[in-house]
This record gives sequence, C-alpha cells and structure tokens, in this order.
Amino acid sequence: DIARYSKLISPKDTGHNEHREARLIERCPPGHEGKRLVDEPAIILDASGAIIAWYLPDALTDTTQKEIKEATNLLAPSLEKSVRADGNWRTNQRLFNQGSEDVGATPGCINLSLAWFQQGHENVSDPEVSASLKGPSCENILKAIARPAAIASAALRVMHPEQYWAGLRTLSNLGNIAVSKDLPQMPEALQYWASVFNTLS
Repeated sequence: DIARYSKLISPKDTGHNEHREARLIERCPPGHEGKRLVDEPAIILDASGAIIAWYLPDALTDTTQKEIKEATNLLAPSLEKSVRADGNWRTNQRLFNQGSEDVGATPGCINLSLAWFQQGHENVSDPEVSASLKGPSCENILKAIARPAAIASAALRVMHPEQYWAGLRTLSNLGNIAVSKDLPQMPEALQYWASVFNTLS
C-alpha cells in the first residue's frame, strides 16, 4: 500500500540503513517473492490497486531522442553560462561531470518558464518569461522541443488527467493575464509552448 508506505518513510531514509530497511520491508512486504523481469509495457500496482509506476519501453523513438538532443544543443549557450565556480547547489561547476566535448549534452541547469517570478527583484508583482526564453532564439528553442513536450503532455493526460486539465486551465488563464496586462514576451512564448507544464528544467 503506497499511501501507508509513504507515511512510514522520511527524507532521512536513504536506503543505506540495513536495520531500518528490514523493518520497512517487514511492515510493508512486497507483493511477490524475488525479482521479476518486465520487458513489455506495464503498470505496477500497489496492494490497493493504485498505480505507482508506468513502464513504457521504447516510448521515445530514436527520432524523438534525436529531436531532444538537437533541442538540447540549442540550449548549450545558456547551459554553459549557468555553471559557475561560485554557483549554488544547482549551478556549481564541481557538481557537474566534465566529459569529452563531443559526447553528451553541455552541463548546466536552466529553467524554461512562461511565468517565472524573478528572485532578488523588489516590487515585481507579475511573473515574467524566464531569462532563458528572452533571447532571440526563444522561438527556435520552443519549436525544437514542441513534439517531445507534446508527448510528455499526452502521457500526463492518460496517467494523471486531473493534473493535465489543471495545467491546461493554468495556461489558458496565463494567456488571458498576459494579454490583459500586456506582459512582455509571454503571449509570443505561449504561441509555441507545447507542454501542459508551465516550467521545464
């Protein structure tokens, strides 16, 4: 029962305390013995029938993965600028693997958001488009991530319909506010925003 189990654990449970793990297993035993190999699409249920995981192998085709890589490459300049020697826990260069230049994505941490509350600025009451979307490449970035974002949104529509519809209502309200308050850059960004989430990190 995932609800019961979630009440028994805390952020202090790291999985490294063998005695604690044994007590948790005793109180919330698995529904079957041993391990099972799952090699086809499946959902995993708890004892009450609640879905706790979806397993969708090959949901992201090679073509989609290529699109995601190309979109990430468009973000490389912003990702590179985000990493600093004196950065916080999200942007400190010590916390990123520095691999070969021709392998993998550029290390970094940025947020793409339609409605970002600017930190460190006084008297700002309305959200703004995040800094990563304020440049001239905003339209290209949003077009590049459109299909992968739509796939994630479609998955949410099936897996968590309430959250999906709440996200759509939020985007609709955001569009109305952007127009009525003449918020800069937000209506333009909304034209190309394909995700039901209002922030991507």
